[in-house]
Amino acid sequence: MRIVQLANFYGPRSGGLRTAIDQWGRGYVARGHEVTVIVPGPRADEKVMPGGVLRITRTAPQIPGTGGYRLVAPRSVEDVVAGLRPDVLEVSDRITLRGFGRWASRRGIRSVVVSHERLDRLLGILTPSRAARALADLANRRMAEQFDAVVCTTAFAATEFDRIGAPNLVRVPLGVDLAAFHPDHRDDTLRRIYARPEQPLLLHCGRLSPEKRADRSIDALRDLRDRGVDARLVVAGDGPRLDTLRRRARDLPVTFTGYVDDRARLAALFATADVTLAPGPHETFCLSALESLAAGTPVVASRSSALGEILTTDCGALAQDAGAGFARATHAMLAVPRGLRSGHARRRAEQFGWARSVDGMLTTLDG
Repeated sequence: MRIVQLANFYGPRSGGLRTAIDQWGRGYVARGHEVTVIVPGPRADEKVMPGGVLRITRTAPQIPGTGGYRLVAPRSVEDVVAGLRPDVLEVSDRITLRGFGRWASRRGIRSVVVSHERLDRLLGILTPSRAARALADLANRRMAEQFDAVVCTTAFAATEFDRIGAPNLVRVPLGVDLAAFHPDHRDDTLRRIYARPEQPLLLHCGRLSPEKRADRSIDALRDLRDRGVDARLVVAGDGPRLDTLRRRARDLPVTFTGYVDDRARLAALFATADVTLAPGPHETFCLSALESLAAGTPVVASRSSALGEILTTDCGALAQDAGAGFARATHAMLAVPRGLRSGHARRRAEQFGWARSVDGMLTTLDG
């Protein structure tokens, strides 16, 4: 099968969408398929990636205030896609590339769109919830009609398509690299950089953009310290909110590492922390939380996100969407002996390997 993946918001260095597309692509190639991924970038380029995927980059403008994300115009990729003569088109975008469902249908090509986010939740940041829901329902109905299948990674992500009765909805959970992220990567030397042995070490890992709500991780630390818990926080990531967050944390023991481009160091950070905080209320899966579990570190997450489907009481906790709520849940998690926390977290992550996710996607792509 000749598979072409199309994506916008393909992070320049990292990101959950980029990780999913890359892992799926390598998995397709390993199972004998021919794969090309087309993504936006600062300049046109073609490169065969590790794992055998051909990555074609098309020049696209940067979106202000997003930390480097770009949006490619459909006309700049249409001729490329046509020349590749795909058997199936996998689209990871709901803005400029959504029209490729109809484009594929006119040519007898199967098309699948992956919903990486909740449109109603994103619109709800900008407009009243009732209006956001109505706009999302209209857009989702039109999009679902254009594609042969709509893929969502969790029931939370699927809610807005269940609401409109989309008949072509498919659930395919994401996975985690269980070798790269492992409790054995705990690094006591690294830990001493950020905290003394008796001090709880908290980690927030992700893009520092408004919807990720890293401010709640900082507020949780403040609340914990007001309770007498001598905790420290590491914020790993970069983004448009960095300066604002630095100001918010100026009187607290918070270390901002910036973007961590060393995958081994990131894995060590996850394995070394005592608790990872995932306060984003709109997360439809949150791969960084799954990476934390794989590294043996429990996660405290927003109760209003999809992580309620992933976390169990043994490996994490759900918190109300405020710093105080995260502080209470984190305090309770820290009371559990580290060995128990680590074992439960790792066992939960082992239920989410990438092989299962690739198999689910291939079944959907094949129709």
